Amino acid sequence: MAGGPGSYVLGEEEKKELMDVIESGHLSRYGVVGEDNFQHKVVSFEQEMSEKFNVKHVVATSSGTGSLMCCLAALGIGAGDEVIVPGYTFIASISSIILSNAIPVLAEIDESLTMDPKKIEELITPRTKAIMPVHMLGNPCKMDEIMEIAQKHNLFVIEDCCQAVGAAYHGKRVGSIGDIAAFSLNVFKTITAGDGGAVSTNDDRLFERAFGFHDQGHKPARMGVEVGNRSIVGMNMRMNELTGAVALAQIRKLDDILDTLRRKKAKLKEMLTGLPGVGFREINDVDGECGTLLTLLFDTKELAEKFCEKVGSKPIAYSGWHVYNNMEQILNKVTGAEANCPYDCPKYSFSREYKKHMLPQTDNIVERAVNISVGVVDAGLGSAYGINITSSDEEIEAVGKRIADVIKSL
Repeated sequence: MAGGPGSYVLGEEEKKELMDVIESGHLSRYGVVGEDNFQHKVVSFEQEMSEKFNVKHVVATSSGTGSLMCCLAALGIGAGDEVIVPGYTFIASISSIILSNAIPVLAEIDESLTMDPKKIEELITPRTKAIMPVHMLGNPCKMDEIMEIAQKHNLFVIEDCCQAVGAAYHGKRVGSIGDIAAFSLNVFKTITAGDGGAVSTNDDRLFERAFGFHDQGHKPARMGVEVGNRSIVGMNMRMNELTGAVALAQIRKLDDILDTLRRKKAKLKEMLTGLPGVGFREINDVDGECGTLLTLLFDTKELAEKFCEKVGSKPIAYSGWHVYNNMEQILNKVTGAEANCPYDCPKYSFSREYKKHMLPQTDNIVERAVNISVGVVDAGLGSAYGINITSSDEEIEAVGKRIADVIKSL
């Protein structure tokens, strides 16, 4: 089946948490402990995630996309503000910026398949308000360098952790390093609740604003329905108790999931090390990456395409709305100006236009890169071929042997 590792380990733990909620008859995240059999699964998930990730505040949301919008709203990013974001990421990173009435500025990636810190400063203008590093495919970004640039230019950092729940960089969980962060719990992620997400921050004010944006402006209310006056104009991105129940069971499995993925990836990678014409993407923290995918980096585009033909896959360049070249929603359109705008733009004296092949370094890398599934089986990511979290050693060896044989035959 297609899905992330969390989808493969759904079991009695999730059933138990769900039945607690169903038998209580109390499906809303709001309630009072000790009244109406309120089970407080969403609040418990927030608290346990906060403790596990060593971050002060967590807000559970209805999606990763909603989490990104909460982050942007919390920082007050809006009309005319620029946010630097990589050209290799899921469309939600970019669309959340556009829907916040701000302007995405596309940045190059390096061979880690994450934002290239060496290419950031040339993109900074007086309108730049934030950098959005995306911990793509479970690989943490080079956060030391990115944070140094942000501090130098007085910019916010929004960590997009949607594809890297549980990853760490230099001993810190992603989502605890920047100013604020977004997570996803959809079916293809490290842990899943079907859909859902979370926002994390160590800043009290950003927490209050993110919470307010996710629920019609309410101030943080851990149990009761309302607390005081509204702090911000918000939306409804609340997580319900059924989703929270599954999320709670899954967050408790996270470390075991990561240990299993890293072990199985290491076994597969060892079988493929030293083969001609191919290497691996750069891992920015070998001990901290999720291990959800093994990315082969071929010497040429032609070798990558020949390999994919033989295993029934495709290079990352063709992986749908994860590469800016495939995002028809934004291509040949302009943000920050009235003409041909992808949304109802205000008038500005400046603009950004998005065209195919505007990021040559990114293009070169994604054309040569091929994802082999370890925990995330997703044709949309180009990882329809490989193993999954339940694969036996024998299955891993069979897949590794086939990949090696195909590469040797190219």
